[in-house]
Amino acid sequence: MSPITGTATEKTTAPDSVSAAEPVPAPSSATSAASPPHDASPSRVRQVPSTAARVRRAVRRLPHLLVKGATKSAAIVALLLLWETAPRLGLVDRIFLPPFSEVARAWWGLAVDGQLADNAGASLVRSFSGFGLAVAVAVPLGLLIGWYRPVADLLGPLLEVFRNTAALALLPVFVLLLGIGETSKISIVVYACTWPILLNTISAVRNVDPTLLKLAKSMDLSAPRLFQKVILPSSVPVMFTGIRLAGAVSILVLVAAEMIGAKAGLGYLINASQYNFAIPQMYAGIITISAIGVTFNQILVAVERRLSSWRLPVGG
Repeated sequence: MSPITGTATEKTTAPDSVSAAEPVPAPSSATSAASPPHDASPSRVRQVPSTAARVRRAVRRLPHLLVKGATKSAAIVALLLLWETAPRLGLVDRIFLPPFSEVARAWWGLAVDGQLADNAGASLVRSFSGFGLAVAVAVPLGLLIGWYRPVADLLGPLLEVFRNTAALALLPVFVLLLGIGETSKISIVVYACTWPILLNTISAVRNVDPTLLKLAKSMDLSAPRLFQKVILPSSVPVMFTGIRLAGAVSILVLVAAEMIGAKAGLGYLINASQYNFAIPQMYAGIITISAIGVTFNQILVAVERRLSSWRLPVGG
């Protein structure tokens, strides 16, 4: 073989020898060593646009939220404007319906004096105590009556008698039997709140989807598991309708009860202001009751959404 041929052979075989001599993981290790900073920088770059995108979405939604809030508050603002202008224009007697600004000043005066907090606190303790006892009694009883037909047949006639008797009609009976103290006021709240919760719970249990019950029974679920997995989740929406009604009833009935023989409470404040002809203070108490009712209802709506989060929204 000539030197030229040998040289050509060496030239042609040199790349093969180099490729065979070099290990395969060496380039990949070099690439992987160089890749983390190369991969980390895009992740950091991606995080910044995501935050900026959230800010941009919030800014784009701001006009929609403002319009939605203005739409919801338009009726209340119109009512307050009418309340302010009607007495000043002489459309109503200013003595019996003072302008809203005077009522707001009276409300602030009661708040600064501490009278509003004391009376509202007394009413809230009575209302929440009665409401909580009604929920603790009516929900289990409603589940029992709705699920077991013999219990419904036994207690049905008695329930029909009492649920058609107004709570305020029995207020003198509660006062005579329990006195004019806290017991009678809390008891009348318990009685008034029990019926919306009880009747809606019974209806919720009886109207559970039969298909769900058949599927659950085909899976050989025990009675406790059936209640936990099917009955209770399906009953939550209708049950909370009764609970929300009971929340409003607990405040309204209590105010009426506090007007008889009470020494504290929003009902007492309204009644005393009327007798003393302190009309702005009377309306301040009424506004406080309305605000408490709205806040309590919103709390119950939030709890209902939390407990029934498994449901699909109506729109999709």
